[in-house]
Amino acid sequence: MSDPFQNDEAGRPQTFAQAGEEDEAISSAQFVYVGRQPILDRDGALHAYELLFRGSAQNYAQVSDDAQATAQVVVRTIGGIGVPSVLGTHRGYVNIGRDLLFDDIVHLMEPERFVLEILETVQFDERLIARIADLRRAGFRVALDDVCELSPNLLTALPYADIVKVDFLQTDRTQLPALAKTLAGYGKTLIAEKVETREDFALARDLGFDLFQGYFFARPQVLSARRTRSSRTSLLRLLALLARDAGIVELEDELKRNPNVVMQLLRLVNSSAFGLGRNIASLREAIIATGTRQIARWAQLLLYAGGGDLPWRSDPLVQLAGTRARFMELAARWIRPNDEAFADAAFLTGVFSLVHVLVDSTPDATLDPLDLSPMIRDAIVERAGQMGALLSIAEAAGEAQDAAAVASAQSLKEFGALTPIVLAELNLSAAAWFGAHLGD
Repeated sequence: MSDPFQNDEAGRPQTFAQAGEEDEAISSAQFVYVGRQPILDRDGALHAYELLFRGSAQNYAQVSDDAQATAQVVVRTIGGIGVPSVLGTHRGYVNIGRDLLFDDIVHLMEPERFVLEILETVQFDERLIARIADLRRAGFRVALDDVCELSPNLLTALPYADIVKVDFLQTDRTQLPALAKTLAGYGKTLIAEKVETREDFALARDLGFDLFQGYFFARPQVLSARRTRSSRTSLLRLLALLARDAGIVELEDELKRNPNVVMQLLRLVNSSAFGLGRNIASLREAIIATGTRQIARWAQLLLYAGGGDLPWRSDPLVQLAGTRARFMELAARWIRPNDEAFADAAFLTGVFSLVHVLVDSTPDATLDPLDLSPMIRDAIVERAGQMGALLSIAEAAGEAQDAAAVASAQSLKEFGALTPIVLAELNLSAAAWFGAHLGD
């Protein structure tokens, strides 16, 4: 009989099951994975894929943070495996929550290739409706996921969606005909999802559904590619260059120091998202073709998807940086309502004011290599100038100290406008903005 134990490198006994788990962990560290499940038309032909997060070659997902999972799916599809390999000539449906809907990162996905599948937990309000209208004008199609009843939220959302996915496992069968008829009356494309039996498929066809998805047709397939890693400090340097409108030569020099980002950038620009009709081979061509705004979005997405010990939305450092940045932007607009550049610089100062904590260093050691504008760098390192004063006020507000006293102590009259009542409102608005940005 074979021995159920083997020894690890340190000579400790190890079961075959444990060895298998370690092999899987090593594989997961070396490769990236994306799941895709076919969406078929009424004739059984492939129409599209739903793209799914997978953390390993095992065909299931363990998602602790929806935003991070979506970011990883997009990163891996565009930059890791490649759109042609994942989607072929078809569209990809991507689950997306409220936070990423409001982020410029969504524009990394080409509207002609990706459908935004809004999670069932997202509540529709005026702000979200306006954002979705903008995205649809940009060419995106919007799908509503996991519909199982005519809820008030669904009725609010229907005018702003193109596609509705009805969950055949969760929907009361006696209610299916009325639900399908009502949704069809709104002129929406109907997808029957989680179709698991021939009887379900026949029922969905009879009820007029246009597209079909589920285990009856195919389980998700897991695609993989060797993992590439991007240095967080390199990404921060890149974002700093973009923030100060650096030239192509500087961007090219920085990107050359991070070949993994270069590889993913070339995949991005060579994807159909840019419709160039030719492949870009040089780094300089890629920068020109992509544009600095898209490169900035890509760098942000890599940071989102980088993953840490905590989910992005649960990381207190991320929350502190985001709230502080928004508070500084609002305060800057309050004292200088017509100076957009000052407000933008204030937001960036808030973002970079905690970067040294991310990389476990000091502010000057972290920021000096980034070559930020002197106003931002000196505000963070030395609390110098108006921006430094604004940062001190923001820190006091964030630590529940007397921010009004800090403001009144400044020599410039502008800061007198930051009264206790105003500061309290700005602090509340900043917290509310960040909460809305994270989603429901």
